[in-house]
Amino acid sequence: QLQLVESGGGLVQPGGSLRLSCGASGFTLDYYGIGWFRQAPGKEREGVSCISSSGGMTNYADSVKGRFTISGDNAKNTVYLQMNSLKPEDTAVYYCAALSVQGLCVMNSRVRFDYWGQGTQVTVSS
Repeated sequence: QLQLVESGGGLVQPGGSLRLSCGASGFTLDYYGIGWFRQAPGKEREGVSCISSSGGMTNYADSVKGRFTISGDNAKNTVYLQMNSLKPEDTAVYYCAALSVQGLCVMNSRVRFDYWGQGTQVTVSS
């Protein structure tokens, strides 16, 4: 079965850290760019970060720059999102998505990605 599976979400206090994982099953991420998105209640889904298939290109939303880091481990067929200095406004369901494209980093939620994960809840609260 071809799918993406996110993990690593949870409840964390403001200022804390979490690392989200996005694992691919049934296909290799070597040929896919990965985007991380989040959606808070009552808000539209927004792009958070992305990484190109080679890992050579990354991008971040202004709201997370300097706090979040995206990385990939092709041997494990997994992309990670390290989130530090978390704030209450980071609370959302986080999704990863795969786009069959090489050399590009895409985190526009209006783009038609090939695969989406089921999402993982991140709650930042004291």
